[in-house]
Amino acid sequence: MMAAGGAEGGWSGDDEPPSARRRSRRAAAFLVHIFTASGAVLGVLALQAAVAGDYAAMFAWLAAALAVDGIDGTIARRLQVADVLPRWSGDALDLVVDFLTYVVVPAYAIVAAGLVPKAAELPCLAAILVSSALYFADRRMKTADNYFRGFPAVWNAVAFYLFLLRPEPWVAVVAVAAFAAFTFVPVVFVHPLRVRRLRRTNIGLLSAWGVLAILALATDMRPGPAVTAGLSALALYFLFAGLFRPRVVER
Repeated sequence: MMAAGGAEGGWSGDDEPPSARRRSRRAAAFLVHIFTASGAVLGVLALQAAVAGDYAAMFAWLAAALAVDGIDGTIARRLQVADVLPRWSGDALDLVVDFLTYVVVPAYAIVAAGLVPKAAELPCLAAILVSSALYFADRRMKTADNYFRGFPAVWNAVAFYLFLLRPEPWVAVVAVAAFAAFTFVPVVFVHPLRVRRLRRTNIGLLSAWGVLAILALATDMRPGPAVTAGLSALALYFLFAGLFRPRVVER
């Protein structure tokens, strides 16, 4: 009988057998999917806060969901989750969770908080939900260099700025209509984490945005002029950063 650590392909007593390693990899991969799915729980907690009228808490829960969404892909790629567990689609799971946290919860908040006129509530809600559903179904939502093609349905960000700036209700309606329309316009928007060009700059500015956003939440979305100005300037940068994308030929 061949010894366990023999030269004919056996496994050493100090190592896991191949079957155990496969089980370990699958378990780790499935935990990544559970981690991604936990964003849905955070989304429901955000919805509960919105129903209670605690919009600062709502944005805090949405921020936690955003953090999960920001790091789960990196973990999944490092653990090769798509290869280890091909049965479950991480992309589909991500879209399910994102539709709740990026679209449904902020859409409800925009309407429930009275940010738009009563007569415009249903049209705004429909515009947000329908345009976002179509965008999430678009197989070409991203370019080859990881820019978003069209407004990427980040209604959590739109809602954040509507709560921060509190524009006149008709201005909020125009903003909702404009972003819904830009979902289908062939302009690009930067993905701060995935676009390689100026990635360090984008991550640094995104981190600064996070600090300022925390200050805004700590003051129940009523920060001083300096914080509001900083958040507004960063929003303008990320809104228009796609305009400086190097020209590429897309197939």
